[in-house]
Amino acid sequence: MTLTSARLTLFAMLGSAALLGGAFAFQYIGGLAPCQLCLWQRWPHAVAIVIGVIVLTTGWRGLAWLGALAALATAGIGGFHVGVEQGWWEGLATCTAGSISGISAADLLNPAADVAAPVRCDAIAWSMLGISMAGWNVIASLGLAGIWVAAALRRV
Repeated sequence: MTLTSARLTLFAMLGSAALLGGAFAFQYIGGLAPCQLCLWQRWPHAVAIVIGVIVLTTGWRGLAWLGALAALATAGIGGFHVGVEQGWWEGLATCTAGSISGISAADLLNPAADVAAPVRCDAIAWSMLGISMAGWNVIASLGLAGIWVAAALRRV
């Protein structure tokens, strides 16, 4: 199988779709609610998928550079998230302070209301081989960025 620009684009696009699908599976099947940084890491993957569809339908290989940028953006957010999880630096105020944004005052004062605890960005909800979901996103996204660059540079 020849790795054409289109095949590389498809592979990178499907990689982002798989990571995004995994995040939704952890949330809706596994019951792990995402923190604010987790949510931010999802958006560049969605953008990469849209870019991949555009590249595959139009043949505009140069847009693959934007796919690489999207993958690097989610890797950067993930890297920041890993640093927050490890205590290397402070997270965002809404991320580590137990934000109650989006919860009405009435619900906060109503003892019968079912108000979930805010999800903290500095708490690791799941890890494999000592690497958190944010860490795995960094690793996978850097690989996807490399695939996007290869797709942009490929002549065929």
